[in-house]
Amino acid sequence: MEDFEILFVDDDTTILSLVEEYLNAFNYRVSVVDNGLKALELIEEKNFDVVFTDFKMPDINGLELLAMIKEYRPLTEVIIVTGHGTMESAIQAMKYGSYDYIQKPFKLEVLKILIEKIYEEKKLKQGNIILKSRLKERHKYDQLIGISLKMQEIYEQIDRMSDNSPNVLIQGESGTGKELTAHVIYKNSDRKQKAFVPVNCKSFGKGVAENQIYEHALSLLKSSAGGTIFFDEITEIAPDMQAEISRAYTENFLPSAAVDDKQKSGVRLLAATKRNLGETGGREIVNQDFLNCTNDVIIQMPPLRERKEDICLLINHFLAKFNTKRESKSMNVSPETLDVLLRYNWPGNVIQLENVIERAFALKVDLNIEVDDLPSEIKTFGEISKIC
Repeated sequence: MEDFEILFVDDDTTILSLVEEYLNAFNYRVSVVDNGLKALELIEEKNFDVVFTDFKMPDINGLELLAMIKEYRPLTEVIIVTGHGTMESAIQAMKYGSYDYIQKPFKLEVLKILIEKIYEEKKLKQGNIILKSRLKERHKYDQLIGISLKMQEIYEQIDRMSDNSPNVLIQGESGTGKELTAHVIYKNSDRKQKAFVPVNCKSFGKGVAENQIYEHALSLLKSSAGGTIFFDEITEIAPDMQAEISRAYTENFLPSAAVDDKQKSGVRLLAATKRNLGETGGREIVNQDFLNCTNDVIIQMPPLRERKEDICLLINHFLAKFNTKRESKSMNVSPETLDVLLRYNWPGNVIQLENVIERAFALKVDLNIEVDDLPSEIKTFGEISKIC
């Protein structure tokens, strides 16, 4: 195991000495530290293959350290070491990316068994090209954050589209990141050097005479030749206007209809909606021709309640974002608050979570965001769930 690096984190120095002596006897490359902050410094410097971390520590607990490791080193396996009183939290940590957990007091042989298992798994992956490509599963794609299966599928969809320019319909509840996804698709396409034109669908065509709507749509398309147009919330455009946009597009911008060099370069259409247009009610508010123009590929953005394993990553991302603007010591989330945030159902999705973190910075919370610092509806949820 010449290139296999191990880190053990625990605030009990007696345990650290025993672990270090035991693993060194088997010639393992092991580092030990007695707190989470030192662990983070080492993780930034070195790529560890496996990290064992105590759950209860005074500065950063094991769940927080797990989230930070997965943010910066998504391929590092993390194993939670827990006392009897925190067993429930350790099991919860497995849902959010922990490879396994062990309970104190533990036999040192258990460490060796886990290390050998992870080492063999990594060796198999490195020796298999297909599995090696699967190792590229990302905790983020450009500005999109998430390690959940649903987010990985979206990353793959964007990858498959990068060498061509299919028109894309992005569906999902408010706050799931539809506009952000449209920008990521554009930035990772062969049209990224051309214009990205967002259209306010609520105001599109307002004040334009009925007999001028076609020319209005054609003018928009021509001005975006070679680039990308993003229709945000397409159901806000009246169906008759949708029909004129689709007519202008099919008559002038499909390959078979191109009439000059500028139009031959085409226009890519990206569209977003919070409605499910496959449902009967959705079909009544969208022109079918317009829908056909925009849905070569359909991306369904999952609500946050269906990808809760991404919450720790998102919290860490938003903390880092707002901490850069903070002059005093960096802010974190207390373990009790994190537990509430992980169990909450997030009707407002990712944007609601970001607003919760931003609100704490606006209120100038001191060092940790506590349950009392949360908005009333989330704080009340935490109190009720604790009683239940």
